[in-house]
Amino acid sequence: MAELYERARTGIAGLDEVLGGGLPRDHIYLVEGDPGVGKTTLALRFLLEGVAAGERALYITLSETAAEVRLIAESHGWSLENLSLFELSALEAQMRVDKENTVFHPSDVELTETTRAVLAHIDEVKPRRVVFDSLSELRLLAQSHLRYRREVLNLKQYFSRNRATVILLDDRTSDPNDMQLQSIAHGVISLQQKPPEYGGDRRQIRVVKMRGIPYQSGCHDFEITTGGLQVYPRLVPADHHERFDASVMSSGLPAFDAMLGGGIQRGTSTLIMGPAGTGKSALATQYAAAAAGRGERVAIFAFDELREITISRAESLGIPMTKLVDTGKVIIQQIDPAEMGPGKFSHRIQELVAEGVKLFVVDSLNGYLQSMPAERFMYIHLHELLAYLGQLGVTTIINMAQSGLVGNVESPVEVSYVADAVILLRYFEAEGRVRKAISVVKKRTGTHEDTIRELSISAKKGLSIGAPLSRFRGVLTSVPEFHGDLLDLEHK
Repeated sequence: MAELYERARTGIAGLDEVLGGGLPRDHIYLVEGDPGVGKTTLALRFLLEGVAAGERALYITLSETAAEVRLIAESHGWSLENLSLFELSALEAQMRVDKENTVFHPSDVELTETTRAVLAHIDEVKPRRVVFDSLSELRLLAQSHLRYRREVLNLKQYFSRNRATVILLDDRTSDPNDMQLQSIAHGVISLQQKPPEYGGDRRQIRVVKMRGIPYQSGCHDFEITTGGLQVYPRLVPADHHERFDASVMSSGLPAFDAMLGGGIQRGTSTLIMGPAGTGKSALATQYAAAAAGRGERVAIFAFDELREITISRAESLGIPMTKLVDTGKVIIQQIDPAEMGPGKFSHRIQELVAEGVKLFVVDSLNGYLQSMPAERFMYIHLHELLAYLGQLGVTTIINMAQSGLVGNVESPVEVSYVADAVILLRYFEAEGRVRKAISVVKKRTGTHEDTIRELSISAKKGLSIGAPLSRFRGVLTSVPEFHGDLLDLEHK
């Protein structure tokens, strides 16, 4: 089916994706947001994209000086050499003279002269793209809702006749219930800046309205970086499907694979739960190294540890992590949850999937939780993320630290229901030593052992799995009763 509208790309890849290719040409659009949220940066990027395509572009600034606009452009490394810039201050001297020699109200003279001068400059430049910054100045000059609406309608009709794609910037200084601009514009894009309780501000962009075209609804995270805006479209799992081999992945530990009924099935998610220090990271790293050894690409997101610690711990277990990282088989990315929001995290995962990563390790879910604005959103986001990866045949291993060491061990949140398999780790005491127990308590795909075995971690042997702890009772409560001898603790 042919495209009904010719598109004007914004130059912001993520925003063009949300819009399905860009803004339909020859219409007027409203970009609204509080001061400092990124409206000017978005508008300049839109105009420069047109300049790069050989189109004439005009920036009309009524609220900022030309020097301030150029300063913003310089901060992003942009040149405005081929961009026409019209500044309201150039009219001020003439407008002062006119006000002294007229019987009309000064605001009437100012609004008329401003509009007339702007349209005259547009007639001279004949731009295909225009940015009007900002409507708050027109609103102040109009002094009434009726006249303000009339002026905006006049601008809309004028630009429509001249086949220009126009962005009107508004800082929302009017009555928040005043929807006049939204009803006039062909499309409305809203920018928001939300300060969290801790960490950097979170910015979101939302297409409130866009006539005639489908677009991705909802809020999408974005950042202002050197070079413009980086928009991270909201992940929609239903849009991503791919056929894949549903075989099992081996951990490289035969005894552990046996507990899982042969291994972890591809395209599934596995949750490894346990108190701090029980071996969750070591177990996940073992899986990552085994996959990399088979030639598969692996990505480890370290929320709780430094990248160097992740590598050195693996090396201490006899896993050649440095070599795997150097050859590109394993990617280890250290994540600061206070700075990386859920949208950026999802975008990074999609990039790595496109690069061929087949196994993701999230270490740990506790750090991942801190990047969520609220717990109820975390459940939805995690479910969407796992659904997206599963439909593409990508395997996920997630570690979650539980509070408490022995006895009453609790989880920070209940997320075991979203995982396809759950592995439980516990401390237990026997013969005057603190030991570690491992069990598989859930697996949706296929059978698994219901035994509880001892997990040992050493520099010489790495990870090893013992025989079923058949002579113990109460291991999972960390307060076991022992009815046997130490032969039950021999390892395979």
